[in-house]
Parts: sequence; C-alpha cells; structure tokens
Amino acid sequence: MKKTFTFLFFYGLFFSAKAQTAVADSSVGDILTLPEMQYDFGKIPQGRPVSHVFEVINSGKDTLRILNVQASCGCTTPQWERGKKDAPGERTQIIVGYNAAGEGGFSKTITITYNDNKTKVITIKGEVWKTPAGSAPENNEVQNLKNL
Repeated sequence: MKKTFTFLFFYGLFFSAKAQTAVADSSVGDILTLPEMQYDFGKIPQGRPVSHVFEVINSGKDTLRILNVQASCGCTTPQWERGKKDAPGERTQIIVGYNAAGEGGFSKTITITYNDNKTKVITIKGEVWKTPAGSAPENNEVQNLKNL
C-alpha cells in the first residue's frame, strides 16, 4: 500500500511539473508584444469621448495578422488596420475610444485576436465626472471692470 501511494505521489508530481513547463513554454514563442497592457484615462468629463493609442509590435519571426479586436461593451470602440500583415519587427497601432456617457468609475477590456486565434487582453479604465446641467453663471464683475 505504501509503495502504491508513493508511486502515485511521484507520478502526480512528475506530471504536474511537466504541465507547468508546458505552460511556461507556450508564452516564449508569442509574436504579439504590447508595451502597455492597460491605460488609465484618469478623471474625464461626462459626454466627452476620449481615445488612446496602443502600440503593437511583431516580436516574432513570423508575420503578425490581427484578425479581430473586440471590446467588452458598445461604449468602447477599437480601430485597427484590417487585413494588414506585419513583418517581424514592424509596429502597428490599435486606437481605443471610450464614450463617457455614464458617471462613475469604469474598467473595460479589449480582446485582440491574432494569427492562429491567439488572444491578448488590454484594459482601459478611469473615472467619469458629471458635467453641470446648465452653463456657468454670468459674471457681473466684467461690467465693473469695463467701467474702471
């Protein structure tokens, strides 16, 4: 019984170590590199769209082709050059726009699908502050300055 337990223990240990190695090796050959994976807009006014440019680098030895860029909601709009193939070392851009319609904090994800259906996720976040309902009050002191 002890021998069986010991055998199963080492057998499981061997295969879990092998699985960890396989996971680590899968990221070594990745072709798409993003210098930044997240962008924080900080505080932005409600109703004013904002955008940020994410740089994409082909760091592999094969051609990079971005197949799709999908945002997590309709308030986030990614733009990229569709059908473009980037040679090794070339750079391209993904422009991510956000329409700040709702007040409060936000965090949105954008999934990039490339080459053989590999994916990477980038994030935008920030806080939307509510703009005043009316215009600023009239400054009566301007007239006093004109009279000086």
